[in-house]
Amino acid sequence: MAVVLITGTSTGIGLATALQFARSGNQVYATMRNPGTGAAALKAAAAAEGLKLKIAQLDVTDPASVERAVDAVLVEAGRIDVLVNNAGVGDLSVIERTTEAGARAMFETNFFGPLRLIRAVLPEMRERRSGTIVNVSSVAGKVTAMGNGLYSASKHALEAVSEAVALETRPFGIRVVIIEPGFFKTPIIGKATGAIKLDEASPYAVVEHRIAMIYGSADTTGGDPATVAEAIEHAVTSSEPKLRYTVGVDADVFINGRFAGTDEDWLAFGNEMTEEEFWADFARRFPMPTA
Repeated sequence: MAVVLITGTSTGIGLATALQFARSGNQVYATMRNPGTGAAALKAAAAAEGLKLKIAQLDVTDPASVERAVDAVLVEAGRIDVLVNNAGVGDLSVIERTTEAGARAMFETNFFGPLRLIRAVLPEMRERRSGTIVNVSSVAGKVTAMGNGLYSASKHALEAVSEAVALETRPFGIRVVIIEPGFFKTPIIGKATGAIKLDEASPYAVVEHRIAMIYGSADTTGGDPATVAEAIEHAVTSSEPKLRYTVGVDADVFINGRFAGTDEDWLAFGNEMTEEEFWADFARRFPMPTA
């Protein structure tokens, strides 16, 4: 039985991951920013399956909250075998419409939050010479596209730190895993697409319309978050886990479509194209598998 600490478990991938590890009989600490208002779905799902897990408060943007949560688990369970850094926020704004405050908030949750957790659990894992750290990134950690500049930047940064930690802690028996999901039906995408302000008078009107169309389709075509949870458990329980796992039928499609050509070819994507030409080029670059 492993002691598993997971962040951002009120919805989506975090919720599914908490249930997945609980089903396997692990001691799960499912954390979230506001358990009082955000734990209902997780509690109901766990109760429906007769699963046991512990729900705790943890705000990844608050260093004191991180310290309290990690210390509480170590006092009660004696160790942390697995850390799953899942908490995250999204944004689909063109860069000119972003703010410095918004950028800082994005990095607080998506980068500095996981960094705080990593630093908090490493001393115990290092002393015990055992442990697994899973950082939930995104295909955006590899592919930067119009509208996801800030989000992609935060995930690129997370992947860089993940790789460094993997190299630095390997001698101590600590394993680091990066999970790169494609499109999944999670609130993070819905909130981000809902925040797009379509304005025909905007100089970015065409770009913003395309962003809304591409990401808005995730609500209907996105995968089940349980698939990501299964991939996380598979990586954790593997005797020789890979550093990176892409998850979802579209994940490799997007990555391959981005890097199949040159940077200049990528920059030409959508440039001076009609809508019909753009969507034809999109289908050519990213041929989705058929059922």
